Amino acid sequence: MKLSVFVVTYNQEQYIRQCLDSIVMQKTNFDYEVIIGEDCSTDNPFQICDEYAKIDNRIKVYHKQNGGVSSARNLGIKC
Repeated sequence: MKLSVFVVTYNQEQYIRQCLDSIVMQKTNFDYEVIIGEDCSTDNPFQICDEYAKIDNRIKVYHKQNGGVSSARNLGIKC
């Protein structure tokens, strides 16, 4: 069974590295994926998220037009 961790980011450049490091450093026997919904931020988290996705194939990034937390959450459910 695969566990999906969904992270929504909007203007969280200063925190996104800490968040993703915390997730990927977990010692677990679960097969998991990290889905990041980047909600058209005006700062720089999208580049950081893309960087992590290139390093770790469990991380998938979806960039979307700004639609708020509900639309970003719905994107994660569809993925």
